[in-house]
Amino acid sequence: MQRDERALGERRRRKRRRRKALGCCTVQGSLLPVPFPSPVTVWDRGVCWQQTFTAWCNSHLRKAGTQIENIDEDFRDGLKLMLLLEVISGERLPKPERGKMRVHKINNVNKALDFIASKGVKLVSIGAEEIVDGNAKMTLGMIWTIILRFAIQDISVEETSAKEGLLLWCQRKTAPYKNVNVQNFHISWKDGLAFNALIHRHRPELIEYDKLRKDDPVTNLNNAFEVAEKYLDIPKMLDAEDIVGTLRPDEKAIMTYVSCFYHAFSGAQKAETAANRICKVLAVNQENEHLMEDYEKLASDLLEWIRRTIPWLEDRSPQKTIQEMQQKLEDFRDYRRVHKPPKVQEKCQLEINFNTLQTKLRLSNRPAFMPSEGRMVSDINTGWQHLEQAEKGYEEWLLNEIRRLERLDHLAEKFRQKASIHEAWTEGKEAMLKQKDYETATLSDIKALIRKHEAFESDLAAHQDRVEQIAAIAQELNELDYYDSPSVNARCQKICDQWDVLGSLTHSRREALEKTEKQLETIDELHLEYAKRAAPFNNWMESAMEDLQDMFIVHTIEEIEGLIAAHDQFKATLPDADREREAILGIQREAQRIADLHSIKLSGNNPYTSVTPQVINSKWERVQQLVPTRDRALQDEQSRQQCNERLRRQFAGQANIVGPWMQTKMEEIGRISIEMHGTLEDQLQHLKHYEQSIVDYKPNLELLEQQHQLVQEALIFDNKHTNYTMEHIRVGWEQLLTTIARTINEVENQILTRDAKGISQEQMQEFRASFNHFDKDHCGALGPEEFKACLISLGYDVENDRQKRAGTADTDEFRALLLSAGCRLGDAEFNRIMSLVDPNGSGSVTFQAFIDFMSRETTDTDTADQVIASFKVLAGDKNYITAEELRRELPPEQAEYCIARMAPYRGPDAAPGALDYKSFSTALYGESDL
Repeated sequence: MQRDERALGERRRRKRRRRKALGCCTVQGSLLPVPFPSPVTVWDRGVCWQQTFTAWCNSHLRKAGTQIENIDEDFRDGLKLMLLLEVISGERLPKPERGKMRVHKINNVNKALDFIASKGVKLVSIGAEEIVDGNAKMTLGMIWTIILRFAIQDISVEETSAKEGLLLWCQRKTAPYKNVNVQNFHISWKDGLAFNALIHRHRPELIEYDKLRKDDPVTNLNNAFEVAEKYLDIPKMLDAEDIVGTLRPDEKAIMTYVSCFYHAFSGAQKAETAANRICKVLAVNQENEHLMEDYEKLASDLLEWIRRTIPWLEDRSPQKTIQEMQQKLEDFRDYRRVHKPPKVQEKCQLEINFNTLQTKLRLSNRPAFMPSEGRMVSDINTGWQHLEQAEKGYEEWLLNEIRRLERLDHLAEKFRQKASIHEAWTEGKEAMLKQKDYETATLSDIKALIRKHEAFESDLAAHQDRVEQIAAIAQELNELDYYDSPSVNARCQKICDQWDVLGSLTHSRREALEKTEKQLETIDELHLEYAKRAAPFNNWMESAMEDLQDMFIVHTIEEIEGLIAAHDQFKATLPDADREREAILGIQREAQRIADLHSIKLSGNNPYTSVTPQVINSKWERVQQLVPTRDRALQDEQSRQQCNERLRRQFAGQANIVGPWMQTKMEEIGRISIEMHGTLEDQLQHLKHYEQSIVDYKPNLELLEQQHQLVQEALIFDNKHTNYTMEHIRVGWEQLLTTIARTINEVENQILTRDAKGISQEQMQEFRASFNHFDKDHCGALGPEEFKACLISLGYDVENDRQKRAGTADTDEFRALLLSAGCRLGDAEFNRIMSLVDPNGSGSVTFQAFIDFMSRETTDTDTADQVIASFKVLAGDKNYITAEELRRELPPEQAEYCIARMAPYRGPDAAPGALDYKSFSTALYGESDL
């Protein structure tokens, strides 16, 4: 009852507002005012609005699985109206009332109208009662308001209003198409070409635009409507015959239809982004499912293996023989080495996969993975602990059983093992102790035999413990009544008897070795003395022979005189060396005498050295032969070096004249290039006379070349009498000729620049004076800071450069303006200037580059920016231009020239065949690569 009263009161208030209204509906907060006549008369012009608005509503309602047939009737209960608003806004409205009574319908419509008002739309003369009553005019007015707010208001191009923005979008998209001139939303669309142009601009494969005719509007309109409905999911909202048959098509219907095209094409990118997001989410989900399946399978297989293995490890059935127990132990070891390690790896990998899966699920906002019952990581860890417990008990049981079975055979096996080791060690020991190899041995051999015997005695003492252990084991076996005790006792007795024999033989051999050692020590001392003196004397003779035969290479008279002096010193040491030789040979004769006296058989040569008396005598004779040969070689080399010294002095005398002369000429040329005496033509004439005087000096250089050839033929590589080499002279001569030629060329270029650019002699002198003033080191080039100071002194500045180029101030006025304002060159502008005058980045500016730059700055020339601006006009204000536009606007030759050299345009707004005129323009002026 209260609900009916509220609805009745609302109806009365809306009637009063409708009577007061002037028939205007506006979208509040929008840049698009939409005035139109009162709803009583505004929709009396035809049925095209109903068709258009119905199709527009159905294009959104079908996303929710429904549609309307009659726009007057189907919105009366407010349900589909609320659903429409939810679809187009993406927001949830209050829950609708499902009752069939009028009050329920009014409440639903009011909820929809309140939602529209919450979006900044002020509704005038439209009330819920009119919609519920099926008022066609009010219903159409409401739908048009919704279209304005949700389909057109958000359209904005370059900060224009919605209607103007939509119109500007249409104009830009259809600009390249012939016979299309969109100026409004009524007559401009009547021939259908604008609709087809919009589709072709975005989907050229759907429309054959070149086959359309302007005089066949019905065909054009139907073609565009059918393609939009079939391929772009835009329902047909208008009839071609209605548009063609009326003098002025309805603006609202056309705007509604065109806005669908705008949203369809602007939403393509959103659809692609949404599809990519879905694919990414699905890929993550598929990967997680794969990891879950892998975990389940791996966990199931591992638990099954644990279930099969534990009973085998818990089996404690004892075996009868030690071989059977050893086989069980081998099986267990095979299990530990082969079967278990892969399962350990599987268990580790299972835990890693589980943790990785949970991490991926958490990072992708998925619920945590719960394995099947009994397959949790904790279940696997519990089963694994049971496995290891069974494994540990099984191994202990196996070892205890083997120890029990081995204990019976242990003592007997231990006795056999130790007895075999001792018998193997004693084998051949008696024969070794009985041999008399010391009778013909040298002292070093005797000492080695004694050390070897001492080592044997130590080894014999160490084996005493083993013999005692063998006897103790035999005694224990007897006490335990071992079945093979007789054989054990016999073997033990044999070992003890053999041990006593080895002790006696060891003592006898030691006495014999010590006696022989004393007899050979005297002879060995003589051999050692001989070796100590023979080795250095032999080395001295070998070194002397090497020095006497050594090839020498000297380059100066001082070096050969030093070698002669060293050779004379060597010859003075020969008498002392001969006396040392006789003393060494006397030691060898004394050792032989003692050996003959005691009938000792010497084994051979001196053991301490390989230098025999015969070797010493042979090398001494060779030294005596080489000394006079060395004398003759040194005298010959001394004569040759004296001749070379004369050649050095001759070359140095001439080089010390030519070198300073060239250096003086280089300095004079530098002064000439800096000083400014007379006109450029006078300077050029003076430089050419100076060049001829340099050429006339060439005979002096040729004479020096002849002297240098004699020096080279004598293989003379240095000359202390001069700092000049022939290479220095040649390079200096080439630099001299190059410098005078380059200086002449610079003056000639200055004349050409002056004549070509119309620079006066006074300006040229001013430029030269400024350049020379800042060229502090007189190197003929300016550094970056010197160049900047020079530009400022001449009045050049970035901020006022445009005014100067435009011709609004002459040079003097411009300079005065800069100096009075205290302006400075900006970094960006100065970097641009440096790129022009120093394109190679050498860090210096030559005078010719400076003159070229100043000549450009003082004359009016085209710039890259001006050419870019011209191309932009031809391109219709686009960032690119097409071949068709070039051929249309330029002469054929120039058009083809541009098409062949322009790079493809890669910007986000690029169209097929787009060309980059900006990079082409900058390349024309050397600011980029063409």
